[in-house]
Amino acid sequence: MTLSELPARVRRLALSATLAATALVTGCANLAAPQPPPVEAPIAAELPAAPEFAAVEVMAQAQPDDLEIVLAPLQPRSRLDPEQDAQRSDLWQRVREGYALPALEGDLVQKWEQWYASRPDYVQRMTERGSRYLFHIVEEVERRGMPGELALLPFIESAFNPQAVSHARASGMWQFMPATGKDFELRQNLFRDDRRDVLASTRAALDYLQQLHAQFGDWHLALAAYNWGQGNVQRAIRRNRMARKDTDYASLRMPDETRNYVPKLQAVMNIVAQPQAFGLPLPPLENHPYFLSVSIDRDIDVALAARLSGMSIEEFQYLNPQHNKPVILAAGTPVVLLPYDHANRFLRELAKYPGPYASWTAWVAPKTVKPAEAARLVGMSEARLREVNRIPARMLVKKGSTLLVPRKAHAGTDVAEYIAHNAVMTLAPEARPLRRVAFKAGRKGDSVAAVARRYRVSAAQVAQWNKVGVRSTFKPGQLIVVMVPPKAKATSKARAGAAGTTRKAPPKRSAKPAPRSRATQAAPR
Repeated sequence: MTLSELPARVRRLALSATLAATALVTGCANLAAPQPPPVEAPIAAELPAAPEFAAVEVMAQAQPDDLEIVLAPLQPRSRLDPEQDAQRSDLWQRVREGYALPALEGDLVQKWEQWYASRPDYVQRMTERGSRYLFHIVEEVERRGMPGELALLPFIESAFNPQAVSHARASGMWQFMPATGKDFELRQNLFRDDRRDVLASTRAALDYLQQLHAQFGDWHLALAAYNWGQGNVQRAIRRNRMARKDTDYASLRMPDETRNYVPKLQAVMNIVAQPQAFGLPLPPLENHPYFLSVSIDRDIDVALAARLSGMSIEEFQYLNPQHNKPVILAAGTPVVLLPYDHANRFLRELAKYPGPYASWTAWVAPKTVKPAEAARLVGMSEARLREVNRIPARMLVKKGSTLLVPRKAHAGTDVAEYIAHNAVMTLAPEARPLRRVAFKAGRKGDSVAAVARRYRVSAAQVAQWNKVGVRSTFKPGQLIVVMVPPKAKATSKARAGAAGTTRKAPPKRSAKPAPRSRATQAAPR
């Protein structure tokens, strides 16, 4: 459909705003959310459902009925070649046409082809999940001039699950480790983890792959480095050079996971290229965006955003999985991703919503406080404060920590940008009063380490209390000092005597217990 084929009213409005028309570059359009009440915002008209329109910009006017919609066709449609037209609308075909990596063959590729072919249900779930994100990734890969196969890499990394977490703490669709994520400006704080952000993690992953390709000059080595780390690949190349061996991917010595990494991607590439040959029909994917980005300029609860868009929280989180807390901070995440039709509903319902958008906000501790005191200061129960912020027992909230707290009805200020970007919560154990216990070393003496084990404290503490070295030994009869919690009971070893030379208690020589006996009876359990 071309602009001339639009309904007359939409065509007239579109033509009147030609200077505002924007074409889609990153695979998602940007819809500006209306200002919150009491400013009256226009009610969004339904966006055309035709898949060939990729960019939509909502322009607010004075009257709700005068909403302007500017449409940019994704691609011109050919009326002369139906077969070519059908291929242009098929996202899988677009991926196939972008293949540029050297083909990899061998037993490992066949192994993974058979593995996927024997699990059609898994492949079906994986491809259906990936259908939400694949168009955006393909757009980014093509914009950068990178091999089209790289758009399939999340199949290998996470099965296209943006909430995936590995045993090594790699997270998100592209499986970034915490440190690597920070290197590529993926913020990880109290309120969000950008490693799970669909747009941010894709940008970072492609940045990283381009950097690795520039370093190694080979896409297979770049992929190995993405999985194993560039330092490890450099060392493997150096070893082969010293041994006068080839330094290509297949010739390097590497862990099994990395050895299988590129063959696994090649297997997925082969299945996408010829799914029928493996008995794995792929779900049809239209060559148009699955989601749009909708601008927000106020903090809003995740549950409310999902409800206003007509989605379940689970569906909403598939596209917006980066949020750690039940509130989205506009200063940190100024857009939400919504499917095409749900973006319309969100704008329309948000304009009519009469209540506050956010029921939660951030509170920064002005000093180190107990959770009970923090709860009193923010006006909530201690139990609830501990629950929503996951504060263990006997812990203090350190000065400068950020806590999630209820937003009071009269509070109109959203969370500041510096908090949205840098919020952390730091805890410290509560200081418990200690009791001084003194006793004499036994007949054979005692080592600092032995006393520390007996009283379940560190050797460094025992050494500090007695002003000796950590590896020192106390002489027989030497006075030893330890600090123990009040009303603590002694360990079985401590009951046996400070010297630890026998399990029998020493005989009483008088009605008054010896200092060593009192001390050992008071040792902590």
